[in-house]
Amino acid sequence: MCRLLIFGGTTEGRQLAEYCAGNGIDAVVSVATDYGASLLPDGIDVRCGRLDAEQMAELIRAGYSAVVDATHPYAVEATENIRRACTLTGTEYLRLIRRSSVPCGKTVQDIEGLVALLNETSGTVLSTLGSKSLEALTQVRDFSERLWVRVLPGGEILQHCRELGYDEGKVISEKGPFTVEQNVEHLRRSGAGILLTKESGANGGYPEKTEAARICGAELITLARPAESGYSFDEMIGIIEKELKR
Repeated sequence: MCRLLIFGGTTEGRQLAEYCAGNGIDAVVSVATDYGASLLPDGIDVRCGRLDAEQMAELIRAGYSAVVDATHPYAVEATENIRRACTLTGTEYLRLIRRSSVPCGKTVQDIEGLVALLNETSGTVLSTLGSKSLEALTQVRDFSERLWVRVLPGGEILQHCRELGYDEGKVISEKGPFTVEQNVEHLRRSGAGILLTKESGANGGYPEKTEAARICGAELITLARPAESGYSFDEMIGIIEKELKR
């Protein structure tokens, strides 16, 4: 019998979990946060908590036909840990990748290049890169004055912002997904002339952010997605049905 372990936290991971639940495929979903768990429908077997490679390997040893990595395209460390855990346990590793969007505006390849670019500019910036980029963005000149940041709500994240020196009045603490109108409202509230985003694809709200930037006349700067290979959602379903479910 096919039994999958899905490392989720993305729309694609949720969709795969829903497919498994509706088609009699035994699947367990591992997510890092309570917020990720809350997005999954009732009836899904969920494990919640951040795991390192050894802890992932311990979970995998419970016995699975394959492991599906449906973590965020920018969660490089998580993907490395999942790959290592699969190697340690001799379990098949399958990467579920998100469909890309064509980047608009300027594109930078890494966070260091992004900081260097921002240090050549002036004016207010709205970052939608999330909480993992907060520390790196403190290297931006006059960051506490210039930067507005949009992050998930939560006491730990807000405390982290304070500890790093961000102006609490410039922290937008809200859950997505965000519409064009919400992105426009955030740009206008901040008065930002620059919008920072990841190339997160349609499921990650990239088109809504690019349209909001156009409406507001803001410059869009996109942090490029790390290069990777894997399977689309439809290809993953084909693998499960044709190879794993036999």
